[in-house]
Amino acid sequence: MKDQIEELILCDRGDIIPASGKTGLGVEDILTAILDRIPPPKGDPKAPLKALIFDSVFNPFRGIIAYYRIMDGELNKRDHIKFMNTGNSYYAEEIGVLKLNQEIRQTVKTGDVGYIICSIKEAKEVKVGDTITITNNPTKIAIDGFEDVKPMVFAGIYPVDTEDFEELRDSMGKLQLNDASLVFEPESSAALGFGFRCGFLGMLHMEIIQERLEREFGMTVITTVPNVSYHAYLKKDSETIVIVNNPTDLPDPNYLDRIEEPYISAQIITAGDYVGAIMSLCIEKRGILKNQVYLTSNRVELSFEMPMAEVVFDFYDKLKSISRGYASFDYHPIDYRMSHLVKLDILLNAKVVDALSAVIHRDKAYYFGKRICEKLRDLIPRHQFEIPIQAAIGTKVISRENIRAMRKDVTAKCYGGDISRKRKLLEKQKKGKKRMRQVGNVEIPQSAFMAVLQID
Repeated sequence: MKDQIEELILCDRGDIIPASGKTGLGVEDILTAILDRIPPPKGDPKAPLKALIFDSVFNPFRGIIAYYRIMDGELNKRDHIKFMNTGNSYYAEEIGVLKLNQEIRQTVKTGDVGYIICSIKEAKEVKVGDTITITNNPTKIAIDGFEDVKPMVFAGIYPVDTEDFEELRDSMGKLQLNDASLVFEPESSAALGFGFRCGFLGMLHMEIIQERLEREFGMTVITTVPNVSYHAYLKKDSETIVIVNNPTDLPDPNYLDRIEEPYISAQIITAGDYVGAIMSLCIEKRGILKNQVYLTSNRVELSFEMPMAEVVFDFYDKLKSISRGYASFDYHPIDYRMSHLVKLDILLNAKVVDALSAVIHRDKAYYFGKRICEKLRDLIPRHQFEIPIQAAIGTKVISRENIRAMRKDVTAKCYGGDISRKRKLLEKQKKGKKRMRQVGNVEIPQSAFMAVLQID
């Protein structure tokens, strides 16, 4: 067993402590090792207060409860405190330390991990990584490393029934009370009605929000294809960044100078048997292999740089499939890089369906557009008029499919007689179909829309 642990986490053999929760073996050794190996907290008790916020929760009766660790100084009840990065000031109504339960104290000292209640109503006022200090004797330098949380993945969330829009708004607002990283704003779509454009920290965050909407609020929602935030630059001002979170916000190609997309550094650890298949998948997703290290005789770490847009949709599912679940995946954003990206529009009866628009790499635009057109042709029911389905980049159509019109046999009542009579009836029907196509609207059923989002 020790050999397996040593190979798995690359630790020293002497650091492994045999333990059993059932028999109690090794419990005293673990407690002793904690005291020996984990150093005590350091800090200056006489310095101005400097505390690091590491988490917060929402209490419906008390408001936001912030959790912190005091690095220097001490905090007393009723002190007038300030959050240094947000600039907000509050009174410490209740403070205490964290044990098995919250334990109220009059003073929390250097090295303690505690909580503070200041009647804060909105979670976005308390940011992880912020520094707490006292207004009458503030610290001069905040704790390093604070960054505002920025959404990395964007997607539209719409109620299946448009009448549930207000209920969805209330549900999203309640989720935001204890999840300040959730960002959303109202938007409307011709295909899906009213909904919200939401920003998430990543795909896992998006899945958690979807699950909470269903479990806690009973909301059944439709989520559009997730996309990332792009940087666009215009020809008239090639230095000013235009942030594009929604494909419909992308400037017209005639005014566009270049587009940059976010890149990530990805680390994949897998068994040696699946290295070839994983490398093929990453290269297909426009990845660049940076390093390959054998951790053990059968464990390999692969490092790639790849566009985040290729990861947010189905990369993780494909990675788990080809590795039979034996691959771990981790990534962090690095920078923005220029890419040959285009906006792909889907047109039904010459009208753009905004909810199906996508920003995609030019090399993949034809395949993606062709697949969507073919799926829509099979899924949209036939109408009284012919429906052209087109995939277009700007004004250039790259793929087209047609849904044939349902036709009535207008010549059925003609028995014999001159052929010109039948032609007259067919020409009259043709003109009627043309007029109908000019004024007719094409409805996309929800089932068809959800199936389109599952493009391979």
